[in-house]
Amino acid sequence: MNNKINVRDLLVVTLVPLAGVLSLGSCRKQLSPRPEASLNKAFLQTGQQLLTSIHSAPVQAKFNNLTGTAVDGSGNIYVADSRNHRIRMITPGGAVTTLAGDGTQGFRDGSGGSAEFSFPNGIAVDRQKNVYVADFRNHRIRKITPAGIVSTYAGTGAAGNRNGIGDSAQFDSPAAVAVDGNGNVYVADEGNRMIRKITRNRVVSTVAGNGIFGYVDGPGATAEFSNPEYIASDPVGNLYVTDGLNNRIRKISRSGLVSLLTGTQAAGILDGPLASAQFHLPTGIAIDSAGNLYVSDQFNNRIRKITPDGFVSTLAGHGNGLTLGGFADGPPETALFDGLSGLSVDVAGNVYLADLNNQRVRKISPAGITSTLAGTGDAAFADGRTVDIRYGNPEGAYCDAAGNVFVVDAGHHRIMKITPLGIVSVFAGSGVRGFRDDVSAAAQFSFPSSIVGDSTGNLYVADAGNNRIRKITPDGMVTSLAGNANGSFQDGQGPNAGFNGPVGIAIDAAGVLYVADANNNRIRKVTLDGNVNTIAGDGIGAFKDGTGTAAEFNLPSDVAVDGLGNVYVADAHNNRIRKITPAGVVTTLAGDGTPAFKDAPTGPAAEFNFPRGVMVDRSRNVYVADYSNNRIRKITPKGVVSTLAGTGEEGYRDGPAAGAVFTNPFDLAMDGKGNIYVTDWNNQLIRKISHAGIVSIFSGSGLFFQQI
Repeated sequence: MNNKINVRDLLVVTLVPLAGVLSLGSCRKQLSPRPEASLNKAFLQTGQQLLTSIHSAPVQAKFNNLTGTAVDGSGNIYVADSRNHRIRMITPGGAVTTLAGDGTQGFRDGSGGSAEFSFPNGIAVDRQKNVYVADFRNHRIRKITPAGIVSTYAGTGAAGNRNGIGDSAQFDSPAAVAVDGNGNVYVADEGNRMIRKITRNRVVSTVAGNGIFGYVDGPGATAEFSNPEYIASDPVGNLYVTDGLNNRIRKISRSGLVSLLTGTQAAGILDGPLASAQFHLPTGIAIDSAGNLYVSDQFNNRIRKITPDGFVSTLAGHGNGLTLGGFADGPPETALFDGLSGLSVDVAGNVYLADLNNQRVRKISPAGITSTLAGTGDAAFADGRTVDIRYGNPEGAYCDAAGNVFVVDAGHHRIMKITPLGIVSVFAGSGVRGFRDDVSAAAQFSFPSSIVGDSTGNLYVADAGNNRIRKITPDGMVTSLAGNANGSFQDGQGPNAGFNGPVGIAIDAAGVLYVADANNNRIRKVTLDGNVNTIAGDGIGAFKDGTGTAAEFNLPSDVAVDGLGNVYVADAHNNRIRKITPAGVVTTLAGDGTPAFKDAPTGPAAEFNFPRGVMVDRSRNVYVADYSNNRIRKITPKGVVSTLAGTGEEGYRDGPAAGAVFTNPFDLAMDGKGNIYVTDWNNQLIRKISHAGIVSIFSGSGLFFQQI
């Protein structure tokens, strides 16, 4: 077995602890939106708003011997924390958690926190977010499901060389893994000096390498490697291997033919055409969607880039193999690294790499600008959660049956996911305003406003700026269910239907969607196949009760539906909560139309001021985010209107609900335990009102970050 380059200490991340990390039960309703938040750009402030009162001392996440990275379609980064014997995860928001491993060097399958690894090294993630780990000293390939369940994918645990099925096969110090688009896993089996393949049926075979230390190109069975370190797979099935002690990058075709891609036997540092370029102990390797390869040139302390047309250049770093490494962020000519290892690349072309001796995770932009994503340089272990998630005016949200909360981060044009453990990640949306149906972080939205989900895990988004209803499948595929780019009014099928600022959305037990079409002053109904019709409102911005299209609304901002099929509407400019029966009869549930504040024993006597969000629980109590009154209101089935939380002041204060302070609460959701979540729009926070009536921060820093 070859000795691996000793990867030393690792990561520390400066984070702020996430206030209100909680365990959620099944959640019932979505947080819905505030129409002009999407439509009136004046609400998107410039600069930053700081709630200094909510910040506490930073929690620094620490690592020890980072050896591999992988990034999924949502922007989550997975890290092989080798000497901590753990697999760690860094979310786009900067929260560092342990995905699997209890920190003990050993072997045990099971749930994430109880599993054991022995110097995990390379790591890869598939499209379904299953993580594969080269468990170096256990001589196994491990698999971690998105739920955190660890199993042995292949390998007996004894060092050896044997093909076979799953845990009957043998490896010797597997160093790295890669996954292709068909779900095949490829292994850089370093101790055996071979490249192995594991099919989706867990059948293990040898792709290339005869086990002899050396350098020979040719058919897979006769090819020779020195120590294959890391491996990457392109979309057409070619493999690329860093052959470290040979100072070369090797290519293996789909037919198993091994050839030299670039590098010379002599170690050196030379950019240029493939035939003359030089490396010094290349380690990590990754490929982007355009076919560019990125290589960790370890002893040269550089990240090298190989273009599809065959040119090698330096993306970042300026070492030469003769000088010691160092640490510095910045442009390519000033950035410093020290002992690079595994790397990965995201859909936007950002490179994430393990800077071994600096004990940090570094990020390199497509322009070559290096920054530190995580790490202080200390070798230790600590997870860190953070409230330093910056929302750009959070609007709608939805809680699924597993307790995950999906938040519409409207100003950042994306959908965020918060797990029951408080881990925040981007579920869909690139963060760039636009329109594109695509997978997860490659999709684009334009001021999305509200979100809801069905019983099978699909999410539906009222994409206000695009005038469309979007659908997101459980695996992150974003498509358009109904609507088109034109702000218009038209009933019809799919793209033939027209919306104008759809900002609120709800779903009934049959999967039928209800939409608050704000600028059309109508309530629309969308079936599962995308057929759109109008159930209430004549399009005139006014007030009138009545049946169906004889009724009038004025900027309806949100909808909710109860178990009997009644639809509740936050009629913002009419300062009323309206109710639509299954027969289409529209009445006023609460509010006299005056923009003011008054609780009352009967609904029509109460007063609201720009009610934005509405939610209904299983007992048919209706809850209202009373935006301009800075309060959360409650309407009982008998029509009694009271204040659940908020003093009416504008600002921020946690504590007992009666004394809590909000700034423009936007929408609401409730979990299975009766806890309510509030999108506190101008505080840039997600707040939690416990069943006992205590208000706290669930997510967010209070820092505003503008991105239009």
